[in-house]
Amino acid sequence: MASRAGTVAQPQDLVDITALLDAYYDIAPDLGDPGQRVVFGTSGHRGSSLKASFNEQHIVAITQAIVEYRAAQGVTGPLFLAKDTHALSEPAQNSALEVLAANGVQVLVDARHGYTPTPALSHAILTYNRKAAQGAPQADGIVVTPSHNPPADGGFKYNPPHGGPADSDATGWIANRANELLENGLRGVKRIPLAEAQSADTTGKFDFLSSYVDDLPSVLNLDAIRNAGVRIGADPMGGASVDYWGEIAERHHLDLTVVNPTVDPQWAFMTLDWDEKIRMDCSSPSAMASLIQRMSDAAASGQPAFDVATGNDADADRHGIVTPDGGLMNPNHYLAVAIDYLYRNRSGWNPASVVGKTLVSSSIIDRVAESLGRKLVEVPVGFKWFVPGLLSGEGAFGGEESAGASFNKLDGSVWTTDKDGILLALLASEITAVTGQSPSQLYKGLTDQFGAPVYARIDAAATREQKAKLGKLSAADVTATALAGETITAKLTEAPGNGAPIGGLKVVTENAWFAARPSGTEDVYKIYAESFKGEEHLKQVQAEAKALVDSVIA
Repeated sequence: MASRAGTVAQPQDLVDITALLDAYYDIAPDLGDPGQRVVFGTSGHRGSSLKASFNEQHIVAITQAIVEYRAAQGVTGPLFLAKDTHALSEPAQNSALEVLAANGVQVLVDARHGYTPTPALSHAILTYNRKAAQGAPQADGIVVTPSHNPPADGGFKYNPPHGGPADSDATGWIANRANELLENGLRGVKRIPLAEAQSADTTGKFDFLSSYVDDLPSVLNLDAIRNAGVRIGADPMGGASVDYWGEIAERHHLDLTVVNPTVDPQWAFMTLDWDEKIRMDCSSPSAMASLIQRMSDAAASGQPAFDVATGNDADADRHGIVTPDGGLMNPNHYLAVAIDYLYRNRSGWNPASVVGKTLVSSSIIDRVAESLGRKLVEVPVGFKWFVPGLLSGEGAFGGEESAGASFNKLDGSVWTTDKDGILLALLASEITAVTGQSPSQLYKGLTDQFGAPVYARIDAAATREQKAKLGKLSAADVTATALAGETITAKLTEAPGNGAPIGGLKVVTENAWFAARPSGTEDVYKIYAESFKGEEHLKQVQAEAKALVDSVIA
C-alpha cells in the first residue's frame, strides 16, 4: 500500500476530542506503569490522556511541585501562565491555575484569552525581570504545550526566571515531588474551584502579544524587509502563532499573508507526516506538503506566491523555511545560513561572542564558524544549554538541528532564552531583503565554499537495558580506530563545548561523524550521521555506526 505521507488527513486519522477531554478528567494514572508516571524530558512532561500519561492528576501534582520548587528557590514574583492550541492545553491550564491560586501564587494569564507561543512566554519573563528593581521578586512561567506532537498529546513545561527551559536538576526535583504527591493520593495538593481561581486577587492579565510583537524591531531589521517589499507567507499550522502573524503584518506594515488562520484541535487540515500521523512538524516535508506545493506550483508558473514562506509548530518554537527556488530547507542548512548572515550583520553583538550548536547539528556550521573567526561551542541536545550564553551575550546564537534556535537583539542583549520559530522565520525575510538572495541560494554559496554535506537520522531497536548502557558509555568502550575508511579523530561521550554528558556517543572523522543517543520515549536509539563525501559514504557511516553501537551495548 502506498504511503499517505504528505496527503491531507482523513476522518479516520482524527482524534475524538470528546473522548480525549473525558479521559483527561476521568482516567487516573497507574503509577506501577513507568509510562504513566511524571517524567520530564528535554521539553517538559508530555503524554496523552488516552494513554493515562497526561491527565488531571498529573497536572495538579506537577503544579504543586512547581509551587514548592519556586518557593524553595526564592522565586516570589508573578508566574506567567500560557497555553497553545492542543485540545488538552486549556483544561491543563485551568487545572494549573486552580492549584496556583490556592497556593497564593500571583499568576498572569493572556489578556486576550488567546494562545501564547513559547518564545512570547520567554520574552515576557525576561522583560519583567529586566525591568524589575535590583533585588525585587523575579518572575517565572509555565507553558502548556507538547510542541509539534500529535493532537492527542499534551505537554507541560516550566521556565525559571532565566526564561529558558528548566535544567535537569529542577525538572528532576519537580518530577520526583509530583510522583510523590500522586503516590500519596494528592494529599498535599492545594486547590480551589476554577471560578474562584479566575477571580482571585492573585490572578491577573498580561498582553503577551503586544509585549512580543512591539519589541521585534529591537531584534530584527524590519525596515529592510518593509523597504524591499519582501512578500511573506506565514503558516501558523493551527498553532499559537496564529494571531501573532496578522499583528506583525499590521503593526510593522509588512507584505505578509497568513496562509492558513484555521485553529482546529483535530488538525483536520494537516497533511500527514512521514509515519502517516498528524504532527505539526514544520521541518518535515510531509507535514509541510501543502505550503511546499503552493510555492512550487506558483514558482512553476513564473509567479512565485511569496518570496519567503514559513511554518511554525503548535507553540511556535520551531521554524520551517520554504523558498521559491529551494522548497523546504533542511534545518541544518538554514542554521548555517542564519549564522553566516547574523555574525556578519550584527555590529552591536559582542565581537567575541561564540556560535552555539548542538552536537547533532551539521558540521558545515563548524566550517562557517571557523571562516567567521568565531569560536564554536558544541553542547548536548536540549536548548537549556544555550541559556547562559544568550543571557550574557557571550553566546549570541544557539541552534538545534530540530529547527529550533534563538539569537540576541541588535544591541547584543537577550531576546529569548527559549527557541523562537517566529524570530527565525522573520530572519529569512531579513536575509532576503538585505542580500537580495534567498536563504537556499545563500546555502548553495556556502556549499561551494565548504563542501556539501549529506545528513540523515535513523532509528534502531534497543531494549531499555541497552538504552541505559548507551547512555553511560565512555570513550574507552569504543575500540574501533576507523569509520567508513577514515581514521577516527574523536570519540565523545561529553560535549566539547561544556563538558556535559551527551547521554550517548559521538564519533568523528575528517569528513564524517555519527552520534547515537537513546530515545527517551521509545524502545529505540537514534543514529545521526553526516558525510561530506556523498550519499554512499553516508550509508557506509550509518551501517558501521549501527554495528559499532550494537557491539558495545550488546
